[in-house]
Amino acid sequence: MLVLRVPTPTNLFKTRISFSCTSIRSINKYSDPQKQLKMPENDENGSNNPTPSQLVANARRAFASNITKDVSFRREQLQKLDTMLVTNEAVLAEAIKQDLRKPYFEAILTEIEFVRNEIHGILNNLESWAKPQKVSKSLMTLFDSAYLYPEPYGVTLIIGAWNYPLMLTLCPMIGAIASGNTIIVKPSELASATSKTLASLIPRYLDQNCYQVFIGGPEETKNLVKEKFDYIFYTGSSRVGKLIYLEAAKNLTPVTLELGGKSPLYFDDSADDSPAAIKRLVWGKYVNNGQTCVAPDYVLCSRKVQNSLIKQLPLAIKEFYSDDPKTHKDYGRIININHFNRLVKLIEDNRSKVVFGGNYDEKELYIEPTVMANVSPNDSVMQDEIFGPILPIVIVDGVDNAVEFINNSENPLSLYIFSKNQSVIDKISQKTSSGSICVNDCLIHLSVDSLPFGGVGNSGIGRYRGKFSFETFTHYKSVLHRGFNSVLEALGSHRYPPYTSRSLTLMSLLTRKRWF
Repeated sequence: MLVLRVPTPTNLFKTRISFSCTSIRSINKYSDPQKQLKMPENDENGSNNPTPSQLVANARRAFASNITKDVSFRREQLQKLDTMLVTNEAVLAEAIKQDLRKPYFEAILTEIEFVRNEIHGILNNLESWAKPQKVSKSLMTLFDSAYLYPEPYGVTLIIGAWNYPLMLTLCPMIGAIASGNTIIVKPSELASATSKTLASLIPRYLDQNCYQVFIGGPEETKNLVKEKFDYIFYTGSSRVGKLIYLEAAKNLTPVTLELGGKSPLYFDDSADDSPAAIKRLVWGKYVNNGQTCVAPDYVLCSRKVQNSLIKQLPLAIKEFYSDDPKTHKDYGRIININHFNRLVKLIEDNRSKVVFGGNYDEKELYIEPTVMANVSPNDSVMQDEIFGPILPIVIVDGVDNAVEFINNSENPLSLYIFSKNQSVIDKISQKTSSGSICVNDCLIHLSVDSLPFGGVGNSGIGRYRGKFSFETFTHYKSVLHRGFNSVLEALGSHRYPPYTSRSLTLMSLLTRKRWF
């Protein structure tokens, strides 16, 4: 068997890579998941679930037992989660395929292996992150102990998304486990096969009192978020994110909201001669059928670059997905009929702008990779996040015009710059605001767990990945530990009334950080 763990910056020197030629994953067919796990028959409307109040009460009892405070327990649970992914790889890939017709290659690379890398990166550092952290002190507290004590928030709610139904559900959960929280995790009901599979698998591998799965639709979720949680982590649309934020505010519950928005890609003239740039753009846009929250939503470029893209993009699309993407094994499908109809309307409303693609099949929820040119900011395709395989091209007059265009829109979750000109890269980086920037590639920045992932403004609140996930689900309690040393007490006694000018001078010196 080939086992390849892609090293992250935090686990590079602890990585072991082992090879054997006896068995290599086949990317052309799925193994039979029924041999590993019978597909569960849970009621997707959640009628078999305990009530939200029962779930939260159970999670509070588990947290009060202090079992999750033990770092060895957290490590054990993360290892069991990894075992769950390895043992049930085929059934998980099959569930994802049922939901999105996601190719096996993508199911493994962007979901299962992605989550496993997150687990191993955190396992390699968990003990050091969980230790109290010493902080700097003033002269007055020089002989005292001052530190930050990492402690879990308590009962957390994690609401996953449908477009990467495994990764976007389990990656936040990994951070919450590592930090010592109990968890109620709610997979997306739109990815019903993956949701049911997780509901069946998680209780088999993880502690059933500390980590519970809630299955339900919008109404059940609405009732769930009304409960008092200690932390809520949501991935999804801005519209629903705002509703969750309102409910969380009623209990002053801290939140992380991983939302989305229209992530622009500025294609500079200097990158126009790069075949790699075209391939990276096509891959980043059409992987998972365009249903990626950080996919390039639209391209900003000069008329010269647009003319070049009109010629080159179809060639790359055909190279990736053949002349007939509908029959190609590596091209997925839209999640459901509602999203399909929304995307079809964008195509039909802007039919005159389509320069490639534009075909679709309702029966298969298939939409051809589509490119639009000469798109206006007022066109319907530019009003909301596309979240599908449609790529509009908007002409701008240079980098300054591009910066203005980006700044007149909501803050994007990611911003892409394709350029060989460092001054162009610097200008866009410094004069715009976004959750992240990736230069000369798409999506790859998500693979770096030492870079936090999160939005700003309308694209989200908070961040996670790697150590940032641990910090997100951790309250750092400030602790100062003083003794009763008589000499130190004599120095500190000048703080006591009755106050004098001499006491003020001495205390100012003892607490001062500015020595000028």
